[in-house]
Amino acid sequence: MRQRSTAKRALAAAMALALLAFPALYGCAPRQEAAPEDAVLLGFSQLGWESAWRIGNSLDIQEAAERAGVQLMFENAQQKQENQISAIRSFIAYQVDVIAFAPIVEYGWDTVLQEAKDAGIPVLLTDRFIVTDDPSLYVGYVGADFLEEGRKAGDYLIEKADREGLTDLKIVELSGTLSSSPMQQRGEGFRAAIAGDARFEIVETMSGDFLRSKGKECMQILLERHEEIDVLYSHNDAMTLGAIEAIEEAGLEPGKDIIIITVDGEQAAIDLLQAGKINCVVECTPMLGDIIMDLAKKLAAGEEIPRVTNPEERAFTEFDEDLMDIAPRGY
Repeated sequence: MRQRSTAKRALAAAMALALLAFPALYGCAPRQEAAPEDAVLLGFSQLGWESAWRIGNSLDIQEAAERAGVQLMFENAQQKQENQISAIRSFIAYQVDVIAFAPIVEYGWDTVLQEAKDAGIPVLLTDRFIVTDDPSLYVGYVGADFLEEGRKAGDYLIEKADREGLTDLKIVELSGTLSSSPMQQRGEGFRAAIAGDARFEIVETMSGDFLRSKGKECMQILLERHEEIDVLYSHNDAMTLGAIEAIEEAGLEPGKDIIIITVDGEQAAIDLLQAGKINCVVECTPMLGDIIMDLAKKLAAGEEIPRVTNPEERAFTEFDEDLMDIAPRGY
């Protein structure tokens, strides 16, 4: 583990506890006692609080740090890349052992991550990837396989069409934040799954920025533009919930008049799946905290870690026999 002065350690610990004391800015964090002098110090930059998924992810990371005895400096970027860059620079200044962050977009990280590398601080990506000409700027990634999520969504739609003899399906897509890895890869995986199948046509894609309000707004526009919409493929549950509001306000029945496919697996989405208003929920678990803490400890000890670590995830569909037995999601 890299050595820091006692004064620097005390200042970093005080800052970490201060961050946890302001839920309005940084979320409803659990109480964290001062860590031992030799505890791993992890700086984590969360991209925002745009959904129940993100809140669940943040709380899981904070609770996992407490369980693992890791001193956590946690910052919420409020959906702004410049805030994340500033947070990473503050972590470098405080000489943390490891930096982890969920990048809001893929591009624009090379300069600040080179600063972390020059300072000898390993960087772990969580939830989203970055695009860089120098892959040595980060040591690993923890999070979902977004391509596989998109493929699972497409595989469900193929099964639905096969079972019910459906043809000529007009699909609208609500994508996530432009230039984010889940937005790009969930779309790519979905298209790869249905490629070459004449039964499916994506008639329009709109970005709802992973937000419920924008999901509703985009769906209202799509319903006005297209007389026939058979399928909605939405990149996250928050946008889906907003879209369902728009569908119902238009006098249509979600899950029946329009097939609904969504990604994340929030409790609200599972409830609607069980109620027949959503047809398929592709899981993207936010419960990454324990994995992150384990990897942070290994990195602080100078150990190598896998380049990519994916949690186990599944898809829940209307065809599942155990649909009503899904355990509470916790987010």
